[in-house]
Amino acid sequence: MSPAVAIVSSKGQITLPKTVRQTLGLHQGDPVLFEEKDGVIFLRKRPKVDPAWAAGLVATLSEWEDTLDDDL
Repeated sequence: MSPAVAIVSSKGQITLPKTVRQTLGLHQGDPVLFEEKDGVIFLRKRPKVDPAWAAGLVATLSEWEDTLDDDL
């Protein structure tokens, strides 16, 4: 992808150029991540969370809240 330019609005908003949206496979409502490393900002599509995986994670982590383990 060749470099693309966007203009920041008075509200601090930008419109991602079509080439950027196509390259990242972005569609309306998709979340994106902005990450900084050594003064460079990276933009990437945030992976969608699988609801079943998230529910399993919550169930697993909630076991750690049990006070029975505190005395061991």
